Amino acid sequence: MAISLYDISVASYLQTLDAANGFLEKGRKHFEGAGVELDEVVETRIYPDMAPMRFQVVSVKHHSLGALEAAAAGVFAPPPSLPDLGYAELQKLVVEARDGVAALSRDEVDALAGREVVFRIGDRAIPFVAEDFIQSFSLPNFYFHATTAYDILRMKGVPIGKRDFMGPLRIKK
Repeated sequence: MAISLYDISVASYLQTLDAANGFLEKGRKHFEGAGVELDEVVETRIYPDMAPMRFQVVSVKHHSLGALEAAAAGVFAPPPSLPDLGYAELQKLVVEARDGVAALSRDEVDALAGREVVFRIGDRAIPFVAEDFIQSFSLPNFYFHATTAYDILRMKGVPIGKRDFMGPLRIKK
């Protein structure tokens, strides 16, 4: 059985978006129970030169739904500057990304295979074809930012573990 662009992108995005939705919700409950201000949590960084949790979650959406939209449009760029989003707004972004990715049909995504996608950053233009863009750029970035958001919550004491990050497994039915 051949693996399609849909299989490597949509199925992978949905698994981790579902997981991110879950670990963010566990974080919300933990922080509310501990009396921690949620909007302060979104400013947390693992290391001073790393972007805060807010950026990590925005990037999860940008490198999932945004990447598939970019593959359709032929151009991808860093996310635009967003207003200072609070914890609840970040949770909403993950749900929007999940719903947007889930709404894409197999035929729609598979039709992107072979299409040119240019990553534009400043004066640079990095050319890809859609499947290489997804596999070598989008998915690694997606997992990096999802992992970093997860790690920030762990660092702040949220009782989550590896199973929370893995999300719903795609098991034989």
